[in-house]
Amino acid sequence: MSDYLVRGTAFDGFLRVFAVRTTDTLREIQRRLDTWPIVSAALGRTLSVGAMMGAMLKGEERLTIVVRGGGPVGQVVVHADTQGKVSGYVTNPHVHYDLNDKGKLDVARVVGKDGTIIVTKDLGLKEPYQSSSPIVSGEIGEDFTYYFAASEQTPSSVGVGVYVENDNTIRSSGGFIIQVLPNTPEDMIKRLEHRLAATRPISTLVDEGLTPEQILEEVLGEEANILDRHDVVFDCHCSRDRIERALISLGEEELTAMIEEDNGAEMTCQFCKEVYHVSREELEELRTEARKL
Repeated sequence: MSDYLVRGTAFDGFLRVFAVRTTDTLREIQRRLDTWPIVSAALGRTLSVGAMMGAMLKGEERLTIVVRGGGPVGQVVVHADTQGKVSGYVTNPHVHYDLNDKGKLDVARVVGKDGTIIVTKDLGLKEPYQSSSPIVSGEIGEDFTYYFAASEQTPSSVGVGVYVENDNTIRSSGGFIIQVLPNTPEDMIKRLEHRLAATRPISTLVDEGLTPEQILEEVLGEEANILDRHDVVFDCHCSRDRIERALISLGEEELTAMIEEDNGAEMTCQFCKEVYHVSREELEELRTEARKL
């Protein structure tokens, strides 16, 4: 089974529901970034949320999630769009702690609990739209449950899980988002609360290999009305053109220093670790462009 996402409704249309499998995508990112298990779990949970939030957008819209909790992992950053293309990175991929008192990877400890979730949406307008909320636990799922209620005024339940093998490889990754739409009857809300309380941990569901549709059925107690299904894949938007534009933005003085001190430049993409070599001659051409700005 390859990675994919489903979007639908449930409870007679009063719930908006999403579920996703991100196992292969996280495997690719883990391979590129060499993240250690606890970091892979933090990044994978955020990746699943990002993929599902991307499905909430329209057309060519995109979003960036930054989880900045003050923990040793530094920032967790995820890009996502409406087509299921996602990427992500962390500031510090090599962080390790023993399992917590529940025998689980201590994601909250590595992420930190003193910080903010920032979501920036590129909606095709002159300026991107940005919203944020405090981190409440560092567990990611709980933090985004709070984010939706506080920043988007949408009561939601977010469940995301990752299972990492002892050799650092990813065994499973995925999650769900359930959102309560306006004017939902009270009895349906109570029914959903009962289902959520009785549902097994999301990490268990993804580790058992449940499909996104099966995850929703397990959570809801009924089949969801699936409106859309699309693949989820790793996709980095870096390119030589982007790298060159980034260098031009540094300005003439910085480019001159690179030419005289380093005789060239080497740029590495944070998301995919692609290395771009820029020669002295190319830097001189970029410096000429920078002078025109």
